[in-house]
Amino acid sequence: MSAQLLSRISSVALLSLIALCVVWEGWLAPLRPGGSWLVLKALPLLPAVFGVLRGRRYTSQWLSMLSLLYLTEGVLRASDPGLVGAFALVEVALSVTLFTSTMLHARAAAPSRQRMD
Repeated sequence: MSAQLLSRISSVALLSLIALCVVWEGWLAPLRPGGSWLVLKALPLLPAVFGVLRGRRYTSQWLSMLSLLYLTEGVLRASDPGLVGAFALVEVALSVTLFTSTMLHARAAAPSRQRMD
């Protein structure tokens, strides 16, 4: 896959994960009725938005490690009953997609892999 395609996949996964975190903890299934402070878990993802949208390799490198935190949370909360468990499984899928696409993008965008024309 090309670095550009991987960057687009990363962008979609990142923006979807941010939206999921806000909607999940803000309105649809918060820990407490009326919303939860856990909506702030989307904040660490925000600095990565512009770097991923621009296809920056460095952003892909550190974002791949950050996505593992969201994977961990999703796996831990997947057994929760109801809508929370469903959202957790979506979080797992998005974080795995984000991790994989950012790792492959960082690899494909490496200077040593660029063609010398």
